[in-house]
Amino acid sequence: MVYSLNYRRPSRVSRASSRDSINGNEKQNSIDESVKSSSSGMSHGIPEALSFDRIISGGTCPPCTTRDFMNYLKYIELAAENLQFYLWFRSYAKRFNELPENERALSPEWFHEHESETPIRPKRVSPETAAIFKGTDFANEPKVVDAEKNNPFFTPPRTPNSDGKREGGESIDSYAASMTSGGKADHTLRATGAFESAGLKWKPLSVQPYREEVTRIISIYIADGGARQLNLSSKERTNLLHALQNTTHPSAFRGVATTVEWSLRCQAHPNFIRWTICNGNRPRVIFARGLGIAGIIGGFVAAIVLTLSSAGRAWRVISAIGFLIGISTLIAAWKGMCVVLHGMHHRHLRPWELFTSDDEPTAFDLKTDSYDSLESHASSNSYEDEPWIAKYDKRNIVRKIFDREVWIQEPALRQIQDTIFLQAIAGAFIMTIVIVGVFCAVPHGNFF
Repeated sequence: MVYSLNYRRPSRVSRASSRDSINGNEKQNSIDESVKSSSSGMSHGIPEALSFDRIISGGTCPPCTTRDFMNYLKYIELAAENLQFYLWFRSYAKRFNELPENERALSPEWFHEHESETPIRPKRVSPETAAIFKGTDFANEPKVVDAEKNNPFFTPPRTPNSDGKREGGESIDSYAASMTSGGKADHTLRATGAFESAGLKWKPLSVQPYREEVTRIISIYIADGGARQLNLSSKERTNLLHALQNTTHPSAFRGVATTVEWSLRCQAHPNFIRWTICNGNRPRVIFARGLGIAGIIGGFVAAIVLTLSSAGRAWRVISAIGFLIGISTLIAAWKGMCVVLHGMHHRHLRPWELFTSDDEPTAFDLKTDSYDSLESHASSNSYEDEPWIAKYDKRNIVRKIFDREVWIQEPALRQIQDTIFLQAIAGAFIMTIVIVGVFCAVPHGNFF
């Protein structure tokens, strides 16, 4: 079974700055449209069986699993932090919503209006909870307006808290230094630096659920120089830190989560499917293109020789064999496919797959394809020092062309490749008829 012959593989989506020109509402609309179109069938060359949600939920087979998507983002797109953060946020939102009501009440939902100068107050809470929120945007206390401070020429006096100290005289540095177990101090210091660079004063409410985990996430994904720093605009970063300054509710991540999901759905996912359709590595594809050109040249040589000879016109049809094989091979190779590998429904192993073993440690959960453990976020996405790079570079070109192969398990991907192969055959057949017809119309040369 194949798809329609007018099928077009996903177009390459550039990772240019077009993301910055789209606001949050447009990104959310694009996400909703992507979800709706992917559930209704073929969407931009991607079948429902290979949709983003299907891959993330673990409903696909190699080479289209979440692990393969992660490897593509890490080694090809160099943007694995987006999927890592997205998987963590899904897990975090689920765990937060499963908390008891009294614990969730400590971290109220964050609304976009809280980012304005006149924040909307949440509903009335108990005195104990109100004491916890004292000094934050959620405090139910009247805002006192000082007429002198409204005077642009008035300089307020230096207060005890203006030197970076928390309430009670405890400095933020001393608070960070107190978190010494498991590298907590380093994460806290980096998170504090992120708040200071955004012009915010951090007063961490340690009683809020998952406050320590959020601090580490800020250190890894938000702070400058983080191990997996997200590519966020200054406004997105400041709004996120402002929200996390007051609450650990998943809604605080709403803006950043939308940006990350939009990048994954509308940019990374189509590029991943387009890349996965290629069943051979670059040396093999270039070799296949060379074979296609050689076949076409062979067809032209045979057609010219038979035309210049005294042989009958019917003999010139023999050149169609070279044209058909050469053109079909060239069309398939132009789309990243090797027809020989496709005949067996095989693909080359990726360079990072060639030198891995099942007993090697990995931060990725082999059973659930997720990053639920916060410890898995400690390492960076840099791979320049991984041993497979040096080993793969030592391989000669012939060995790379005939690298190890593996069977393609995903049925939807095989269907796409079957469709592209039939398109290559159909295109080659039409072009062959035209070329051979022209040669058959030429009179005999009778040169030999």
